[in-house]
Amino acid sequence: MNPTYYLRYLTLIGSRYFVVAGACFYIFYILFRKTKIQQKIQGIFPKNKDYIREILYSVLTIALFALIPTYFLQNEKIAGHTLLYKKISDKGLLYFFALFPVLVFIHDTYFYWTHRLMHHKLLFKTFHLVHHKSTNPSPWAAYAFHPLEAIVESGIFFILIFCIPMHKIHFLIFFFFSILYNIYGHLGWELYPKGFNKNWIGKWINTSVSHNQHHHYFKGNYGLYFMFWDRMMGTIREDYDVAYDEITNK
Repeated sequence: MNPTYYLRYLTLIGSRYFVVAGACFYIFYILFRKTKIQQKIQGIFPKNKDYIREILYSVLTIALFALIPTYFLQNEKIAGHTLLYKKISDKGLLYFFALFPVLVFIHDTYFYWTHRLMHHKLLFKTFHLVHHKSTNPSPWAAYAFHPLEAIVESGIFFILIFCIPMHKIHFLIFFFFSILYNIYGHLGWELYPKGFNKNWIGKWINTSVSHNQHHHYFKGNYGLYFMFWDRMMGTIREDYDVAYDEITNK
Protein backbone atom coordinates (compact mmCIF):
# COMPACT_ATOMS: atom_id res chain seq x y z
CA MET A 1 0.00 0.00 0.00
CA ASN A 2 1.36 3.38 -1.01
CA PRO A 3 1.40 5.65 2.07
CA THR A 4 1.19 8.73 -0.14
CA TYR A 5 -2.19 7.65 -1.54
CA TYR A 6 -3.38 6.64 1.92
CA LEU A 7 -2.50 10.07 3.30
CA ARG A 8 -4.31 11.68 0.38
CA TYR A 9 -7.54 9.75 1.01
CA LEU A 10 -7.21 10.21 4.76
CA THR A 11 -6.91 13.96 4.30
CA LEU A 12 -9.82 14.11 1.86
CA ILE A 13 -12.24 12.09 3.99
CA GLY A 14 -11.09 13.56 7.29
CA SER A 15 -11.13 17.19 6.19
CA ARG A 16 -14.64 16.96 4.73
CA TYR A 17 -15.94 15.28 7.85
CA PHE A 18 -14.32 17.57 10.40
CA VAL A 19 -15.13 20.76 8.49
CA VAL A 20 -18.82 19.92 8.11
CA ALA A 21 -19.33 18.29 11.52
CA GLY A 22 -17.22 20.98 13.19
CA ALA A 23 -19.18 23.80 11.57
CA CYS A 24 -22.49 22.23 12.56
CA PHE A 25 -21.26 21.62 16.10
CA TYR A 26 -20.10 25.22 16.44
CA ILE A 27 -23.36 26.68 15.13
CA PHE A 28 -25.83 24.46 16.95
CA TYR A 29 -23.96 23.40 20.07
CA ILE A 30 -22.10 26.62 20.88
CA LEU A 31 -23.81 29.59 19.24
CA PHE A 32 -27.34 28.23 19.72
CA ARG A 33 -26.67 26.56 23.05
CA LYS A 34 -28.70 29.05 25.09
CA THR A 35 -30.84 30.92 22.58
CA LYS A 36 -32.31 27.97 20.63
CA ILE A 37 -32.34 25.17 23.20
CA GLN A 38 -36.14 24.94 23.10
CA GLN A 39 -35.92 23.92 19.43
CA LYS A 40 -33.47 21.07 20.04
CA ILE A 41 -35.01 17.64 19.41
CA GLN A 42 -33.95 16.48 22.86
CA GLY A 43 -33.97 19.44 25.21
CA ILE A 44 -30.60 18.59 26.76
CA PHE A 45 -27.03 18.48 25.49
CA PRO A 46 -24.70 15.47 25.58
CA LYS A 47 -21.86 15.47 28.08
CA ASN A 48 -18.29 16.30 27.09
CA LYS A 49 -17.30 12.66 27.47
CA ASP A 50 -19.88 11.81 24.80
CA TYR A 51 -18.33 14.25 22.35
CA ILE A 52 -14.88 12.84 23.05
CA ARG A 53 -16.06 9.25 22.51
CA GLU A 54 -17.80 10.19 19.26
CA ILE A 55 -14.76 12.05 17.92
CA LEU A 56 -12.33 9.26 18.80
CA TYR A 57 -14.45 6.61 17.09
CA SER A 58 -14.93 8.95 14.13
CA VAL A 59 -11.15 9.27 13.75
CA LEU A 60 -10.85 5.48 13.77
CA THR A 61 -13.61 5.17 11.19
CA ILE A 62 -11.96 7.73 8.90
CA ALA A 63 -8.67 5.85 9.18
CA LEU A 64 -10.43 2.64 8.11
CA PHE A 65 -12.42 4.32 5.34
CA ALA A 66 -9.22 5.71 3.82
CA LEU A 67 -7.74 2.21 3.56
CA ILE A 68 -10.46 1.03 1.18
CA PRO A 69 -9.86 3.31 -1.84
CA THR A 70 -6.11 3.21 -1.23
CA TYR A 71 -6.00 -0.55 -1.64
CA PHE A 72 -8.70 -1.09 -4.23
CA LEU A 73 -8.24 1.95 -6.47
CA GLN A 74 -4.46 2.25 -6.36
CA ASN A 75 -3.77 -1.45 -6.82
CA GLU A 76 -3.46 -2.03 -10.56
CA LYS A 77 -4.38 -5.72 -10.30
CA ILE A 78 -7.67 -4.84 -8.63
CA ALA A 79 -8.45 -1.44 -10.14
CA GLY A 80 -8.58 -3.00 -13.60
CA HIS A 81 -11.60 -5.06 -12.58
CA THR A 82 -13.66 -2.09 -11.42
CA LEU A 83 -16.21 -0.34 -13.63
CA LEU A 84 -14.73 3.11 -13.16
CA TYR A 85 -14.46 5.18 -16.33
CA LYS A 86 -12.19 8.15 -16.96
CA LYS A 87 -14.07 10.49 -19.29
CA ILE A 88 -17.59 11.79 -18.72
CA SER A 89 -18.07 11.71 -22.48
CA ASP A 90 -17.65 7.91 -22.41
CA LYS A 91 -21.16 7.57 -20.97
CA GLY A 92 -22.56 11.00 -21.75
CA LEU A 93 -24.00 13.76 -19.60
CA LEU A 94 -27.43 12.15 -19.31
CA TYR A 95 -25.96 9.03 -17.73
CA PHE A 96 -23.63 11.11 -15.56
CA PHE A 97 -26.43 13.12 -13.93
CA ALA A 98 -29.05 10.34 -13.93
CA LEU A 99 -26.73 8.11 -11.93
CA PHE A 100 -26.79 10.25 -8.79
CA PRO A 101 -30.35 9.38 -7.68
CA VAL A 102 -29.60 5.74 -8.48
CA LEU A 103 -26.56 5.84 -6.20
CA VAL A 104 -28.62 7.39 -3.40
CA PHE A 105 -31.32 4.71 -3.77
CA ILE A 106 -28.78 1.88 -3.75
CA HIS A 107 -27.00 3.28 -0.71
CA ASP A 108 -30.26 3.81 1.17
CA THR A 109 -31.32 0.22 0.44
CA TYR A 110 -27.94 -1.16 1.50
CA PHE A 111 -27.99 0.93 4.67
CA TYR A 112 -31.53 -0.01 5.66
CA TRP A 113 -31.01 -3.74 5.45
CA THR A 114 -27.51 -3.88 6.94
CA HIS A 115 -28.71 -1.53 9.68
CA ARG A 116 -31.61 -3.80 10.55
CA LEU A 117 -29.27 -6.79 10.46
CA MET A 118 -26.90 -5.15 12.94
CA HIS A 119 -29.85 -4.63 15.28
CA HIS A 120 -30.29 -8.39 15.53
CA LYS A 121 -29.65 -9.52 19.10
CA LEU A 122 -26.76 -11.74 17.99
CA LEU A 123 -24.94 -8.86 16.28
CA PHE A 124 -25.98 -5.68 18.07
CA LYS A 125 -23.48 -5.61 20.93
CA THR A 126 -20.54 -6.51 18.70
CA PHE A 127 -21.29 -4.30 15.70
CA HIS A 128 -23.68 -1.51 16.59
CA LEU A 129 -23.69 -0.79 20.32
CA VAL A 130 -20.82 1.71 20.07
CA HIS A 131 -22.87 3.88 17.72
CA HIS A 132 -25.93 3.63 19.96
CA LYS A 133 -24.05 4.87 22.99
CA SER A 134 -25.01 8.23 21.48
CA THR A 135 -28.61 8.17 22.73
CA ASN A 136 -28.67 11.95 22.28
CA PRO A 137 -26.44 12.24 19.20
CA SER A 138 -24.36 15.21 18.14
CA PRO A 139 -22.84 15.84 14.69
CA TRP A 140 -19.76 13.90 15.83
CA ALA A 141 -21.85 10.73 16.10
CA ALA A 142 -22.18 10.47 12.33
CA TYR A 143 -18.98 8.39 12.01
CA ALA A 144 -18.81 7.08 15.57
CA PHE A 145 -18.72 3.40 14.57
CA HIS A 146 -17.14 0.29 15.98
CA PRO A 147 -14.47 -0.86 13.48
CA LEU A 148 -16.63 -3.83 12.50
CA GLU A 149 -19.55 -1.55 11.75
CA ALA A 150 -17.25 0.75 9.80
CA ILE A 151 -16.33 -2.23 7.61
CA VAL A 152 -20.02 -2.98 7.05
CA GLU A 153 -20.68 0.68 6.18
CA SER A 154 -17.82 0.64 3.67
CA GLY A 155 -19.44 -2.28 1.85
CA ILE A 156 -21.38 0.17 -0.33
CA PHE A 157 -18.05 1.19 -1.86
CA PHE A 158 -17.45 -2.33 -3.21
CA ILE A 159 -20.97 -2.63 -4.57
CA LEU A 160 -20.62 0.62 -6.48
CA ILE A 161 -17.13 0.19 -7.98
CA PHE A 162 -17.67 -3.41 -9.11
CA CYS A 163 -21.32 -3.25 -10.21
CA ILE A 164 -21.97 0.23 -11.61
CA PRO A 165 -19.96 2.27 -14.15
CA MET A 166 -18.92 5.41 -12.27
CA HIS A 167 -16.71 8.42 -12.85
CA LYS A 168 -14.44 9.68 -10.07
CA ILE A 169 -16.56 12.83 -9.83
CA HIS A 170 -19.50 10.61 -8.90
CA PHE A 171 -17.51 9.46 -5.90
CA LEU A 172 -16.51 12.95 -4.84
CA ILE A 173 -20.03 14.37 -5.02
CA PHE A 174 -21.94 11.33 -3.81
CA PHE A 175 -19.82 10.60 -0.75
CA PHE A 176 -19.72 14.28 0.17
CA PHE A 177 -23.52 14.33 0.00
CA SER A 178 -23.54 11.19 2.13
CA ILE A 179 -21.43 12.90 4.80
CA LEU A 180 -23.69 15.95 4.75
CA TYR A 181 -26.88 13.95 5.17
CA ASN A 182 -25.38 11.66 7.78
CA ILE A 183 -24.32 14.64 9.88
CA TYR A 184 -27.75 16.22 9.44
CA GLY A 185 -29.34 12.99 10.67
CA HIS A 186 -27.28 13.17 13.86
CA LEU A 187 -27.53 16.94 14.23
CA GLY A 188 -30.01 16.94 17.09
CA TRP A 189 -31.96 19.74 15.40
CA GLU A 190 -34.57 19.60 12.64
CA LEU A 191 -33.87 21.65 9.52
CA TYR A 192 -36.88 20.69 7.41
CA PRO A 193 -39.95 22.95 7.82
CA LYS A 194 -43.22 22.44 9.61
CA GLY A 195 -45.52 20.02 7.76
CA PHE A 196 -42.70 18.53 5.68
CA ASN A 197 -43.27 15.07 7.20
CA LYS A 198 -46.78 14.89 5.73
CA ASN A 199 -46.48 16.40 2.25
CA TRP A 200 -46.17 14.22 -0.84
CA ILE A 201 -42.36 14.43 -0.88
CA GLY A 202 -41.48 14.84 2.76
CA LYS A 203 -43.23 11.71 3.96
CA TRP A 204 -40.67 9.68 2.01
CA ILE A 205 -37.60 11.65 3.18
CA ASN A 206 -35.72 10.73 6.31
CA THR A 207 -35.33 13.54 8.83
CA SER A 208 -33.19 14.41 11.81
CA VAL A 209 -36.19 13.84 14.08
CA SER A 210 -36.61 10.35 12.66
CA HIS A 211 -32.99 9.33 13.18
CA ASN A 212 -32.87 10.98 16.58
CA GLN A 213 -35.79 8.80 17.63
CA HIS A 214 -33.87 5.77 16.43
CA HIS A 215 -30.92 6.68 18.66
CA HIS A 216 -33.14 7.50 21.60
CA TYR A 217 -35.36 4.40 21.50
CA PHE A 218 -33.07 1.90 19.67
CA LYS A 219 -35.94 0.68 17.53
CA GLY A 220 -37.61 1.75 14.30
CA ASN A 221 -36.68 4.38 11.68
CA TYR A 222 -33.77 2.46 10.12
CA GLY A 223 -33.41 4.45 6.87
CA LEU A 224 -30.64 6.82 5.85
CA TYR A 225 -31.95 9.16 3.14
CA PHE A 226 -35.51 7.92 2.68
CA MET A 227 -38.41 6.44 4.57
CA PHE A 228 -39.96 4.20 1.95
CA TRP A 229 -38.26 1.04 3.27
CA ASP A 230 -39.43 1.90 6.78
CA ARG A 231 -42.96 2.52 5.53
CA MET A 232 -43.00 -0.58 3.32
CA MET A 233 -41.62 -2.85 6.05
CA GLY A 234 -43.66 -1.33 8.87
CA THR A 235 -40.62 -0.19 10.85
CA ILE A 236 -41.40 3.50 11.04
CA ARG A 237 -42.18 4.55 14.60
CA GLU A 238 -45.86 5.22 15.23
CA ASP A 239 -45.00 8.37 17.18
CA TYR A 240 -42.79 9.83 14.43
CA ASP A 241 -45.32 12.34 13.05
CA VAL A 242 -46.28 13.49 16.54
CA ALA A 243 -42.61 14.02 17.44
CA TYR A 244 -41.88 15.87 14.19
CA ASP A 245 -44.88 18.16 14.59
CA GLU A 246 -43.99 18.88 18.20
CA ILE A 247 -40.44 19.91 17.32
CA THR A 248 -41.29 22.00 14.25
CA ASN A 249 -44.16 23.77 16.03
CA LYS A 250 -41.78 25.26 18.57
